[in-house]
Amino acid sequence: MILSLWHFLVLGAILFSLSIIGIFLNRKNLIVLLMAIELMLLAVNTNFVAFSHYLGDLNGQIFVFFILTVAAAESAIGLAILVLLFRNKSSINVDELDVLKG
Repeated sequence: MILSLWHFLVLGAILFSLSIIGIFLNRKNLIVLLMAIELMLLAVNTNFVAFSHYLGDLNGQIFVFFILTVAAAESAIGLAILVLLFRNKSSINVDELDVLKG
């Protein structure tokens, strides 16, 4: 079986839809929200790589490296903030985190 562009686009759409569902259904747990955002970036990267391979151009694959760098920085900073908030409040429930209000 040969995988075509359509297969990768459907996979990217499924991953993106799952991440949107994860964000809207679970707005209380910060870890799940961070994982849903990472899944969304993964879906976009899948589409970039699929189109890059289909068109024979490396620009999409180079752009994926930049997105992965931003995703790694977002994960590291997000988890660091999450650990600090958990130490101060003993909870990761979004409703209980009113410390960040100005």
